[in-house]
Amino acid sequence: MSGTDRYAGLHAIIPTPALPGAERWDATGTVDTEETARLVDTLIRDGAAGIIALGTTGECATLSPDDYDTVVGCVVDAAAGRVPTTVGVTALGTHEVVRRLRLVADRGATGTLLGLPMWQPLTTGMALGYVADAAAAAPGLDIMVYANTRAFRYPFPVEFWAALARDVPQVVSAKVSRAPDLPELIDATSGRIRFLPNEMKVHEFHAMSPDTTTGCWATAAAMGPEPAQAVLDAIGSGDPAAIERAAADIAWACEPIAHLLADQEFFASHNIQVEKVRIAEAGYCRPGPIRPPYDEIDAGAAAASRECGRRWRALRERVAPAAAAAAAGGASGG
Repeated sequence: MSGTDRYAGLHAIIPTPALPGAERWDATGTVDTEETARLVDTLIRDGAAGIIALGTTGECATLSPDDYDTVVGCVVDAAAGRVPTTVGVTALGTHEVVRRLRLVADRGATGTLLGLPMWQPLTTGMALGYVADAAAAAPGLDIMVYANTRAFRYPFPVEFWAALARDVPQVVSAKVSRAPDLPELIDATSGRIRFLPNEMKVHEFHAMSPDTTTGCWATAAAMGPEPAQAVLDAIGSGDPAAIERAAADIAWACEPIAHLLADQEFFASHNIQVEKVRIAEAGYCRPGPIRPPYDEIDAGAAAASRECGRRWRALRERVAPAAAAAAAGGASGG
């Protein structure tokens, strides 16, 4: 399997589980490696087609260098080559990104989730040069561009993608949340870059481009992957009614936080908090405390996030038996 084919299926984005006390400013050794390894293994056993670590929810920006290095080794070792592993390396500048890239490559990850430096907004020329430098630093890694306009203060225009497709063949995928211009992006890149949506939008991407929409990413997978997998299974079946039902189920589970997601300024400051609160409530994994300084959330937003976690757990309990039965049927049929 190579290139864009590696990004079919469900790619689970994981938090970085934290030990008690990780919320202190003077904490060291904050990574719960036992829970991290258990989460990776459980997700793979429950059907995840890939693992994405050390993105925003993975608290990439707030880990110490030692903790960062610990997570990389733990995740790659736990996956043990069973599925592609994509590891975030975003930092304030190219030199630290290169250090992280080389570590990720040396430990045997499949690819990297590459965001842009976050101190000064980049011009398109800077952004293209930065990605090209990253590719040169770790020539064996796939690159998944982390296309978060709000976080990186860059619009990711069509000409950016066209240039990457032409000049940086290691860029094979992009983590996106919305892409109303998806057909234009696919055309501009000649289909060389797989634009990967989340589980809440994958049905919309499929409606625009069924041939290229074969996978998605999901931070919600850390609450249990089965509801997100159900959407992909419905897409695979080609049954419009099944797709609509599975998408409606996810919309119901996420309805308590819909207003938080819609308020881009709020969510930009509370992304980690909302995710870790709902993940903790769902009970599929133990994310532990939030590392500073992104550890403040008001009571209303926390309550909405917990309700989302409870709904996801209820949805998972409903769809998981069907998913297990389908998986068993496929295994026996093979």
